[in-house]
Amino acid sequence: MKIFKRISTALVFALSLSLSPLSANAADIPTSFSFTGSGYGHGVGMSQIGARAKALAGESATAILNYYFSGTKVETATDSQILRVNIGHLLKSTKVRSDSSGAKLQLFAGALGETETANALLTLPSKTTLNIDLANSHLAISTTRGAKSTSIGNGKIFTLRWSGTRYMDGAPAVVSVTTNAVVNKYRYGQIQFKIVKDTLVGNRLEIINWVRLQDEYLWGIGEVPSSWPTAALQAQAIASRTYALAKASRIRSACGCHLYGSISDQTFVGFSKESEAIYGKFWKSAVDSTIGQIITYDGLPITAYFTSSTGGATETSEHAWGTATPYTQSVSDTASADVTLNPKFAIWSRQITQSVVSAAFLLPDVVSLQVLSVNPVGTVDQIQATSSSGVTAILTGETFRSRSKLPSPWFSIFIS
Repeated sequence: MKIFKRISTALVFALSLSLSPLSANAADIPTSFSFTGSGYGHGVGMSQIGARAKALAGESATAILNYYFSGTKVETATDSQILRVNIGHLLKSTKVRSDSSGAKLQLFAGALGETETANALLTLPSKTTLNIDLANSHLAISTTRGAKSTSIGNGKIFTLRWSGTRYMDGAPAVVSVTTNAVVNKYRYGQIQFKIVKDTLVGNRLEIINWVRLQDEYLWGIGEVPSSWPTAALQAQAIASRTYALAKASRIRSACGCHLYGSISDQTFVGFSKESEAIYGKFWKSAVDSTIGQIITYDGLPITAYFTSSTGGATETSEHAWGTATPYTQSVSDTASADVTLNPKFAIWSRQITQSVVSAAFLLPDVVSLQVLSVNPVGTVDQIQATSSSGVTAILTGETFRSRSKLPSPWFSIFIS
């Protein structure tokens, strides 16, 4: 999970022109920069590696959450809300089909609410592909069955329902949604396809799955391995429920959704999570055994941030994003620094290309990098880049790691 904000509002960003510009030729501009560091993610809130270690040591889910979220309680709330989860963002096309025996899919023109009914524009049997393509300011609909393709029509928004769900009786069906050559499977909800105009790239296709929080959504959260200890799975289920509940009050215009089903919020992989061989049932059980449980501070749900691992202690939201929350205090997280428990990210090294680094700073090129300051737990506070013409730019460490795809803000620049 990461915090996703637009460049214009999220950056601590400054440009300054040197009075005597540097002179550098192409040979002086590095082709890449090397970094070393530890941890994976922004480092705020619950460490997932730390939660696993505590569960292995016999701690309960509540004890884990109380440790990572200072001054909080685990209480019970209503979690039957319908969430609109974005499962496809800024797309030009998608394909949908079901190979389930006896499956029936129905496509409706327009947006259908939770309890609305309408006459179907199209009914598709099993093994028929629904094609949705962006065509200027409209979506073009067609179907493919075997070698035969049929054009259906155009529109700005469509709703898809399928058999065996709350929206439609019949044989249970699993639908496969293909976006950018990646296939994800969904068993529950209804799916809307709509056009949203992005300020940078113009009209694009958004895909939103309407699912119930308490089970349909949480059963599909793919944040941690289902083979982990029960208490760690339960802690993740409670944190994920709380995070989703905190986002459920507002529809985002950029996606027509409450949450993104990706790392921008939390990873939603749909039916593939609960249907995992051997272990899927354990994740589903962790969700069901914590039904309604959320994390509160002063009686209100918190924004339950979590991170894969840290550099040895969790970061505060204030140092990561500039906004302080009383329940995200820094606490020790030694498990993340244990190579046995965190083999991939206790210690890491990365080489980032010139093009990625310069794009991160919005500079034409970068000849040098300098860490200007670090936060108390060791994350980079500010990092400065200098271009061949002497222009400098400053970013927060969290912004730089997010843009450059570094694993975490616990990093240093390796100088050979």
